[in-house]
Amino acid sequence: MVDMLKPLPGETILDIGCGTGESLLPFVRMGLNITGLDASPYMLDIALEKIQNRAAFHRGYAEDLPFDDNSFNHACMFTTLEFVDQPQKAIEEACRVAKDRLFIGFLNSFAIKGIQRRIKGIFSDTIYNKARFFSIWKIRQLVRSVVGDVPLSWRTVCCIPGNPNRLAGKLETSELIQRFPFGAFAGVLVTLVPRYRTIPMTLKYRTKKSPGAMTGFAGNVRFEDSDQHHGSLSIRKTG
Repeated sequence: MVDMLKPLPGETILDIGCGTGESLLPFVRMGLNITGLDASPYMLDIALEKIQNRAAFHRGYAEDLPFDDNSFNHACMFTTLEFVDQPQKAIEEACRVAKDRLFIGFLNSFAIKGIQRRIKGIFSDTIYNKARFFSIWKIRQLVRSVVGDVPLSWRTVCCIPGNPNRLAGKLETSELIQRFPFGAFAGVLVTLVPRYRTIPMTLKYRTKKSPGAMTGFAGNVRFEDSDQHHGSLSIRKTG
């Protein structure tokens, strides 16, 4: 998450669905200005005890963030989309309040471990019974349905099944291995691009009646008074 986001000290970051605050610890060590949000007061109590005054905490929902547009440099959702009612709305809200980048970390539905979790949920009552699993391609589709064709990158970890050892640990840090799309945990980085809306405007002015047409130059734009009586203005680019 940190390697992909590359936040700078002093920047602001919002962790949406911060839970017990475990995912905030790397940002604390980096000296970021941190805000955590979660719907569970029980989780927030644990996070507050763990992080103390090194972060601000709010209770709220991912689909309705209580912050203004562009309030943070970055936003992250670390295993959050699995448990929200409206994933697309949660992504829309995250993109609204962040102005630079968004990191989405999730349990990969195409991973062997993800399949095991779903099978386990059939036979026993676990937290994964209520989880919604995503693939990298599904997250990309959701993001682009909200913000369009923005720059997007991804990695996965826990690609090698079995008990971790030193060799597996070294392989897991390889960028080549992290491009394997079936790791148990996946991260998608969204670089947010400002979008602008243009509004056509009609310019009008009144002039005194005078014979002939009035012309003038301003830079490379030519202004012509083509109607002596009503004073309508047309703008014609001349070069």
